[in-house]
Amino acid sequence: MSAKTSKRPLSPHLQVYKPQMTSVMSILHRLTGAGNTIGLLLFSWWLIAAASGIDSYTDFMAFMTSGFGLFLLFGWTVSICYHLCNGIRHLFWDCGYLFKIENAYKAGYVVLAVTAILTLLIWTF
Repeated sequence: MSAKTSKRPLSPHLQVYKPQMTSVMSILHRLTGAGNTIGLLLFSWWLIAAASGIDSYTDFMAFMTSGFGLFLLFGWTVSICYHLCNGIRHLFWDCGYLFKIENAYKAGYVVLAVTAILTLLIWTF
């Protein structure tokens, strides 16, 4: 019997599954890890510009104080805060806590709330 005429279900894929908090947060954790790498490139640029002289530093600051530069900084802040909070949640999992689905969802909401609070605190003070 060929694969086309088989009555067996297809392998699960993203179009079949409804997004769940645990899977979405896992994907976000990976994306924020990559985002943090991009943020570190900005940080490296800042250090290099500061060491290269006033002209380089002025160019860097002009970029970072532009709308796009501030957007990147804000995104990096959210990325760091989320990755930190979700990493702590993973540490709890490593210790054997929060495995029940209702606890995983509660911890996920806590991660999102603390991420928002930390980001707002960083940007307001």
